[in-house]
Amino acid sequence: MKAVSLFSGGLDSQLAALLVKQQGITVIGVNFTTPFFAAKQATLDAAEALGIELITKDISREYKDIVLTNPVYGYGKHMNPCIDCHAFMIKNARRIMDETRASFLITGEVLGQRPMSQNRSALQVVEKLSGQQGLILRPLSALLLEPTIPEIQGWIDRSKLLDISGRSRKRQMELAAQYDLHEYPSPAGGCLLTDENYSRRLKYLLSIKPEADTEDFRGLNWGRHFAIGDNLLIIGRNHNENQQLLSAAQPGDILFTATEYPGPVAVLKTADTKPDLKYIAAIVARYGDGRDKSSVMMKLFYSDGSIMQTMPVTPLQPAEIPATL
Repeated sequence: MKAVSLFSGGLDSQLAALLVKQQGITVIGVNFTTPFFAAKQATLDAAEALGIELITKDISREYKDIVLTNPVYGYGKHMNPCIDCHAFMIKNARRIMDETRASFLITGEVLGQRPMSQNRSALQVVEKLSGQQGLILRPLSALLLEPTIPEIQGWIDRSKLLDISGRSRKRQMELAAQYDLHEYPSPAGGCLLTDENYSRRLKYLLSIKPEADTEDFRGLNWGRHFAIGDNLLIIGRNHNENQQLLSAAQPGDILFTATEYPGPVAVLKTADTKPDLKYIAAIVARYGDGRDKSSVMMKLFYSDGSIMQTMPVTPLQPAEIPATL
């Protein structure tokens, strides 16, 4: 018998997979990729250490339309639609369950660990929204929840499952020591949508560019961000960010860089039909080696490399630079 486990590589997901595997069930891990979260090397290492197969699947494009921009149950503190997100991942895990001929699903959720998304009511909502009632086993809190189909059918021994609840990780860490699990990340979470700064940038981008896609979202990870009218200006802070911004630039974006002095690459994402390009170029010039010059020649170009125009600008003084977003 096989089961599919939503597997982040965190301690809870490792323990959940291990508890089921110990009962002689083949566990297949699945990790979903979006611009906001994805498997890391630690996730791959954790799956290998547990001896389970790990399937990764990119759900970025569906995620924006189905979850991010119109969540049925709204957002958390920032732009995090946690309940809709969990349900969407479980729906996708069900497809993998059918493809692999597995019999049920596993998550590492702990009752009460996250007050808004892992309370009893929220867990029930996730089951209903995903359409997988009775098939989602939560091994760490199973004894505090209604028996699932795997338990009722005798596929798994309920008495060997756990009754963990609340935000303390004491019992999980004791189990980690017992099972010799030493490599696991802190419980801070890896979803960018829970980050206040990232969420603010994302919300602003969607307000000026509702059609923004996954590459636009990735650009929010890098650089200094400025909200200028109906424009979002992103200025790279180092060589790596400059390269990332160049690679993530989309059709319709305008890029800026100085022609004579080392400096940043900047990307302008705009809904303004006539943005003040000279003013924006002067902001970018302030962050290059020509910042103290009376005039800096700036090149404006498109994502395909074609030049839009060049123009001389006087770099703005520090007091003239707008606040970052």
